Amino acid sequence: MDIETATRFCNRWLPAWTGNRPDRLIEFYAQNASYQDPGLSRPLTGRKTIERYFRRLLRANPRWVWEAEEIFPTPGGFTLKWRARIPIGDTEHVLFGLDIVELEEVITRNEVFFDRSVLLAEAQSP
Repeated sequence: MDIETATRFCNRWLPAWTGNRPDRLIEFYAQNASYQDPGLSRPLTGRKTIERYFRRLLRANPRWVWEAEEIFPTPGGFTLKWRARIPIGDTEHVLFGLDIVELEEVITRNEVFFDRSVLLAEAQSP
């Protein structure tokens, strides 16, 4: 994939993570897609399973915002370094992470990597 195609895809895909719109977000994923993030004990497979997870995730985080920092094209997709602004209570946390994205018009594989320790500490604070 070339950088222009990957950038155009990210410019459409990343805004779909904001605003609690799981129906819009799931349209970027193939029927047989695989999705993994640090909050999951194992990868999710299949669009319906991923959509159920996205519904819970986006409902809990309607105001977070994801932005591309760097995009590294690969033969079957790209690796994305991202920045997320995640409001929790009165505090906005800024996290950085990476996604491995493989696609055939839509995403077939999405593996997400980031350090959850800040979010876990916030969730455990009184």
